[in-house]
Amino acid sequence: MGREDKMYNKCCELLKQRGVELSDIAELIYFLQGGYYPELSDEKVYVALESVLRKREVQHAILTGISLDIAAEEHRMIDKDLEGILLRDEGLFGVDEVLGFGICNLYGSIALTSFGYIDKLKPGIVGKLNEKGSQCNTFLDDIVGAIAATSASKIAHNLSDNNVEKQK
Repeated sequence: MGREDKMYNKCCELLKQRGVELSDIAELIYFLQGGYYPELSDEKVYVALESVLRKREVQHAILTGISLDIAAEEHRMIDKDLEGILLRDEGLFGVDEVLGFGICNLYGSIALTSFGYIDKLKPGIVGKLNEKGSQCNTFLDDIVGAIAATSASKIAHNLSDNNVEKQK
């Protein structure tokens, strides 16, 4: 198993440990793209999702964000004020969204607007992660939303490109 596969598997396992299944993210992708592409298949959704999760920048965001969430919930942050901000998931903190923007920037404005839409509505797993519980998900909910938005954007770009080719 190569380094790329190890990182991909590590990130998928870390998401799972934090309560996020790939099927949860797939539901968000359908939420974003299903109305535009009723013929959207599981295969296309999971191919796009895996492609996004295999990006090094995405993997680094997953590892960084989840590590910060875990450090806060285990009270291991160096700065206790920052720890409190993360544990409360303060609305004006914004760094969690910035990490999500970094993921979305891989696929442009459609990913960014889709991320904003998910962040506002909090459908599916994003809403569950956003609920205040014993687990700190300040970064995780935005990471998951950004992965879904980016995967949905990848699908939109691919399907749009295919439709243009059919029209020629």
